[in-house]
Amino acid sequence: MTSKSFSPDFAPDFSKAGGLIPAIAQDAESGEVLMLAYMNEEAWKKTLESGEAHYWSRSRKSLWHKGGTSGHVQKVKSIRLDCDSDALLLGIKQIGGAACHEGYQSCFFRELRDGAVNICSPHVFNPEEVYK
Repeated sequence: MTSKSFSPDFAPDFSKAGGLIPAIAQDAESGEVLMLAYMNEEAWKKTLESGEAHYWSRSRKSLWHKGGTSGHVQKVKSIRLDCDSDALLLGIKQIGGAACHEGYQSCFFRELRDGAVNICSPHVFNPEEVYK
């Protein structure tokens, strides 16, 4: 996926919400929601240019190439833009099987069901080994 794949009128409106918009990463094959992050215009452009997900890290206040450290990159297969042009849904292929920095397949690995908290996503890697 490259920026040549998109029409110029297919672009988020970064003037809303201080220049950051939510971007949901969803497994392109299974439909499982893997994570939520934020994009600014720079992250959007890098994502289109590279075909891999880039986000804006609110805690580090810097551009973040998903998987740049761990190798667990997200190959972008499709992008959906909501009706207000202020939220994105990325259909991705998750390399390495884990989207979560804690080593789980999905960042949404905890589930409250019937009054009990359960782990509902496989643990793929040990973050202490990966992020030394």
